[in-house]
Amino acid sequence: MSFSPEWLALREPADHAARSRELLASVGRHFAGRSEISVVDFGCGAGSNLRGTYAALPDRQRWLLVDYDRNLLVAARERLAAWADSSRADGEALHLSKGPKSLTVSFVQADLTRDLGRVLPAGTDLVTAAALFDLVSEGWIVGFVAALKQRGLPLYTVLTYDGTERWEPPHPADAAMLAAFHAHQATDKGFGPAAGPRATAIMAGAFAAAGYSIDRADSPWRLGPDFAVLARELVTGFAGAVRETGAVPESDIDTWLAARRSGVACHVGHEDLLVIPA
Repeated sequence: MSFSPEWLALREPADHAARSRELLASVGRHFAGRSEISVVDFGCGAGSNLRGTYAALPDRQRWLLVDYDRNLLVAARERLAAWADSSRADGEALHLSKGPKSLTVSFVQADLTRDLGRVLPAGTDLVTAAALFDLVSEGWIVGFVAALKQRGLPLYTVLTYDGTERWEPPHPADAAMLAAFHAHQATDKGFGPAAGPRATAIMAGAFAAAGYSIDRADSPWRLGPDFAVLARELVTGFAGAVRETGAVPESDIDTWLAARRSGVACHVGHEDLLVIPA
């Protein structure tokens, strides 16, 4: 499963606005007093999660950005270099400065269905991800939890879809469209049948059983006039997914889409999760 750099750039401001400030502060407190940290970011896309997380972490940071899509890794490298106060390439790695923070960023292309162990190097302190786990399967989550437990690693993940969507103004087709979208989301995205809105609950349960402490927080998108372009792209993609299911008549989809494209505000529910080994 992959996304375009353009879509990821469009959603980045909404993602950063949505993530739980309280949970991010908890991550910072967990690593307070340390001078450096090593982080692995799964499904890194174009590097948005690093940009949303770095400020809470110790001043010296090593990041390993992992994605299946080489084009996204190229985009991540370019955007991080442009974002930083200064940037220097050292072979495959980037050395960045941003305010008081010094970051060394490496990039690896990997298939997380088979390369999980390879991208959790010795010395890792934190695993993180954004908008990933609703796309993977319950079976993959179980294996992922076991891999982190074996290494005693914490996880901080943000923006996992929780299944709630509220649109303003309401439309008669909203419920049918949402049910069809959830059916589409449960299809295989490359990891087996996707966990979809159940993902955070599945992870929380598996990590609790593995002896981790669990901290969850809501991180909804609230898309109003400031995010009008993102909202239009969202409803277009949403309608496209519903069409693929065949569960809603084409005429109903067209009517819903026309109404939503004329202007919409919406709440799209997500959850952030921080789990720390006992």
